[in-house]
Amino acid sequence: MTHWIIAPIVLPAVMAAIIVMSMRHHVLLQRIFSIAGLTAVIAIAAGLAVQASTGVIEVYDLGNWPAPFGIVLVLDRLSAMMVLLTAVLALVVTVYAAGTDWDRRGNHFHALMQFQVMGIMGAFLTGDVFNLFVFFEVLLIASYGLMIHAGGTRRLRAGLQYVVFNLLGSTLFLFALGTIYATTGTLNMADLAVRVSEIPQSDIALIRVGAVLLLTVFAIKAALLPLHFWLPETYAEAPAPVTALFAIMTKVGAYAILRVFTLIFGPDLPDIADVVEPLLLGAALITITIGMIGVLGSNRLGRLAAFAVIGSMGTVFIGMSSFTPETTTATLYYILHSTLSTALLFLTVDMVRERRMGSSDGYASLPAFRQQGLIAALFFAAAIAMAGMPPLSGFVGKLLILKSVWPLPGAGLIWAVILVTSLIAIVGFAQGGSAVFWKTKAPEESAEPADAPAEAAPEPAQGLAFTAAFSLLAGIILLTVFAGPVTSYLSATTGQLYQRQGYVDAVLTGPERVGGDAGYGAKGHGDADDGHGETDTHATEEGH
Repeated sequence: MTHWIIAPIVLPAVMAAIIVMSMRHHVLLQRIFSIAGLTAVIAIAAGLAVQASTGVIEVYDLGNWPAPFGIVLVLDRLSAMMVLLTAVLALVVTVYAAGTDWDRRGNHFHALMQFQVMGIMGAFLTGDVFNLFVFFEVLLIASYGLMIHAGGTRRLRAGLQYVVFNLLGSTLFLFALGTIYATTGTLNMADLAVRVSEIPQSDIALIRVGAVLLLTVFAIKAALLPLHFWLPETYAEAPAPVTALFAIMTKVGAYAILRVFTLIFGPDLPDIADVVEPLLLGAALITITIGMIGVLGSNRLGRLAAFAVIGSMGTVFIGMSSFTPETTTATLYYILHSTLSTALLFLTVDMVRERRMGSSDGYASLPAFRQQGLIAALFFAAAIAMAGMPPLSGFVGKLLILKSVWPLPGAGLIWAVILVTSLIAIVGFAQGGSAVFWKTKAPEESAEPADAPAEAAPEPAQGLAFTAAFSLLAGIILLTVFAGPVTSYLSATTGQLYQRQGYVDAVLTGPERVGGDAGYGAKGHGDADDGHGETDTHATEEGH
């Protein structure tokens, strides 16, 4: 058992406490410690990802209490990948906030950011459904504080809507946990996987209710229609660094669905799968349609970006809904792409706001603003990525999803919806970009003096802001260039995900009863030789 597994959770929590108690009035020190702490988290997360890439599933028993009685953290390929993605995104967002002075516009920005990272990391690493609820609540509290950062009536109203809707989701989560615990007597994920598969037919209806309630809760977090109402206004009004970090928030809901409905309520449980899969696919098709129509109908860049998030989550759930190894691999690739491109889009929107008299992101014709060429290039790249046009990773991700669903029933409808909504997104992004960057007034046509925008919105520090934005663009380009190796890694991740017994053995029995090698011999259980969830029997015979 390695103690490094808990470090991505503990380090941000400790850093947040230090910032609050010792540096609340020293923004420069907050920036230094926050960036240094997140850099350390990235290094730890990278080490954990390398360790997980061997196929070994590591389990951390808090207090040395074994599962299912104690709290456990579990590190496998999927959780390691999401932890590393979160750490990288959080560092980029923090650098942007420091470069644009967003962290000076309200109290405790960096402390709340650290608590937010703690909650996200915990959600990805926990091996217990109840602790997943706990980390969701940490997310809710920290995200609400970040949401209303810098104040404002519209922001406060959007934040109130956000917290009320998510509190409703938390209530449903407790109902789901109560139902599942009453039926199975456990909330440990590995233990649930065993007990649900052995549940008598007389209790199958009750466990199905618990599964649907969990699906509803996670759909709220992931903004899946018709439970998306909180997202457009929240994301449009929240501070840009916050919305950029929120790019990973919807992925927490998607991750929870993928984890729970492959491990606990797997496809081999037809009584549950026959209910969940059609619900997910139908909601996903509607979500991507409404999201991209919202992109076309938006008259502000903030709302355009918010609806683009909804559309991208629809694409994610189209791939996820079938719960096959091929579609899951494509979905994981698209999750990586969507997180980076969404964050880039929101940072670009903020650059537009800051240079158009400090707050305007509407399509109204205004005088040209500073660094228009660079910002237009960033918006153009983000639009290409979000719409799924070549040559960036959005095109690769959608192509993978289209290819993976082709053998499945209803493939024609899925192809039609994805292709048509992609065209709608292209038109919507073109409309917004041309209105903001091309249809500008000459200085003499403006009602304000030519230098009015510069006086109304002081010049922010440019270097860090553009470094953060272009680093996200570099990540998108790298994801495109190395699509082959990334897909191979994701295929192995999917193989491990669908080999449920490997996860169960690692958590419940430990290494001494699995194969003899320390750290659980997951190469015989968790790795796949071709990305289709088949056990690498050769490694089992020769290595264990």
